[in-house]
Amino acid sequence: MKIWTDKNSPIIISCAKELSPWTELEVLQMGYKPIEVTENIVVIRGDMRDVMRLNLNLRTAHRVLVPLLRTECRNIRDRSIDWENLIEADGYFSVSSIVHNYTIRDTRIPSLYTKDAVVDRMREMCSRRPDSGGENIGAAVFVYWEKNEAIIYLDTSGEPLSKRGYRKIPGSAPMQETLAAACLMGMGWKGDKPFLSPMCGSGTPAIEAAMIALNRAPGSLKGHFAFQSIKGYTRIIPGESAPNVAPRQRAGASPEQIWKEMILESKAKERKEGVPKIIATDISPEAVENAHSNAIAAGVAQYIQFKACDFADTPVPEEKGAIFFNPEYGIRLGTFEELEPVYRRIGTFMAEKCPGWTGSLITGNPDLARVVNLYYKNRIPFFNGPIDCRLFVYEGCEVKGLDNK
Repeated sequence: MKIWTDKNSPIIISCAKELSPWTELEVLQMGYKPIEVTENIVVIRGDMRDVMRLNLNLRTAHRVLVPLLRTECRNIRDRSIDWENLIEADGYFSVSSIVHNYTIRDTRIPSLYTKDAVVDRMREMCSRRPDSGGENIGAAVFVYWEKNEAIIYLDTSGEPLSKRGYRKIPGSAPMQETLAAACLMGMGWKGDKPFLSPMCGSGTPAIEAAMIALNRAPGSLKGHFAFQSIKGYTRIIPGESAPNVAPRQRAGASPEQIWKEMILESKAKERKEGVPKIIATDISPEAVENAHSNAIAAGVAQYIQFKACDFADTPVPEEKGAIFFNPEYGIRLGTFEELEPVYRRIGTFMAEKCPGWTGSLITGNPDLARVVNLYYKNRIPFFNGPIDCRLFVYEGCEVKGLDNK
């Protein structure tokens, strides 16, 4: 399989449920034309240069996958895939899977069978086999098992893109990075105005906001992508060249060289000055300390003002901007009776201290959302883990009656 030279391969971009509209928007903004979109995937066509670019820049996606084989589940041990051209015989690989088949009691079975197929083929073709395990340090294979059909993919991401690498201290009920980025997109914030994150928790929304404001590629924080362990990564591809290379130097370039140039080009496009105010507060000093530590790990701590205080005491800049709340929903934490006055105070804070701002609140509890008592311009469906949520966007933070449903 000529994975590095195929110019028109299908590329499957997976994401969490309900995030595909935002992943599709990102893909369109990058200049690609999706050929299929479902609730959790976006499909385009391209080559491995596109695969690397997607891994580097996507904020709302989980994995970038290249399909290798679609087969009946009983054939998942099929050895027709030329693994010897994809994985180094003395390398390392991992297999992960998603299973939607009620007859499979142990969801590890597809991964185990696929691993055996890889090992058997490699031993047959190379007289030796690579190591395998659960660490994201080498090549990666992904299996999607739906009823009686299985699709085997080359996983070019490895560790999911949602794990940026900066959340060292997650805190309680943390928001996933990809969801935070999608919420920022949903409320229309583009990194050009102040951003407030009261109830900041582990700091994810504020950190994602800082990265958007800086135009910093989320993949630039990761130390390893699985495509870096695909066989041929360090070898020169005839006819290929790295970006921004002088014509006389374009005799050929390896994927490794191309990737290094992409990283340099990405860093050159980062914003150097004029970053708007980003303020993150939480009533828990420990949460603020943890959020600050995570911001340091992300390299954005100098762009975020942290403060331990009640959300109503969050400093509000004179320039109008955007404010994002991710309060407890009364599902994992808190009860309706405990949270009703909190939501009422959130609405009062936005109406009285942030008039003319774009307010937003994500919650999995529609009854509590009504208590906010602000006119919402948009109500966007999202899933926070298994919880069906809505992001309410309050344009101008204008008070309305309780009958606003």
